[in-house]
Amino acid sequence: MASGNDMKAHEGTYAGFMNLIKYSIPVLVVITIVVIKLIS
Repeated sequence: MASGNDMKAHEGTYAGFMNLIKYSIPVLVVITIVVIKLIS
């Protein structure tokens, strides 16, 4: 388990993860819509 002394590392990792999610979800949605349009 975490010792409690690595909160700065945790915050940096969490912020990076949230930025990745924030920008990747809309891109995936656009790609999905384009693929659905091409198929139909």
